[in-house]
Amino acid sequence: MIQVQSFTFNPFQENTYVLFDETRQALIIDPGCNSSAEQQILTNFIAQHQLQVVRLLNTHCHIDHVFGNQFVKDTYQVKLAIHPLDLPTLKSCKMASEMYGIKPFIESEPDEYLEEGKDAIRFGHSSLDVLFVPGHAPGHVAFVSQADRFIIGGDVLFEMSIGRTDFPGCDHEALLRSIREKLFPLGDDFVVHSGHGRDTTIGKERKFNPFVGEMAS
Repeated sequence: MIQVQSFTFNPFQENTYVLFDETRQALIIDPGCNSSAEQQILTNFIAQHQLQVVRLLNTHCHIDHVFGNQFVKDTYQVKLAIHPLDLPTLKSCKMASEMYGIKPFIESEPDEYLEEGKDAIRFGHSSLDVLFVPGHAPGHVAFVSQADRFIIGGDVLFEMSIGRTDFPGCDHEALLRSIREKLFPLGDDFVVHSGHGRDTTIGKERKFNPFVGEMAS
């Protein structure tokens, strides 16, 4: 069984995730740690639980989700995997850090690319499916545990909200399709671990979400 631990980091209040199973092998998804104190929180948890970090993943590459990429790569000697369509987003983060006045920003390079239907994320006795869910970002993906019925969804679907679509590379209609055609069919019992805010469920959002739920139809 996969355990999911979240940490809320950086000025954007982004949710960073550590996933691990009974083997103690672990994934880090969207490391938003932007200070030495936040980095210490992350490494302390991993050390205290005697985890072996084997993979680093980004759901997408907006700056708040990638602050800690290079720190994680250097600390745990792991490869970074993103969707290829989000490489320009990753490359734009240095400029974004200057725009927001958040310095220093340490750039990172992807080592692997993810594709829906081709790549499964395996660690320990566990695996996650990769879903391509563009709209909030051109190369946005979600990671799905069929066995444990949850989604690491990044900034696609939130509790009673959806991801912003006013950034370069966003597409509002594509985001709505991603939610309705990729996430909703997974099942109402799936827990959604979002990139910001509290967890929710597919069932709750299908029924009540004012942007994509039944109430919006």
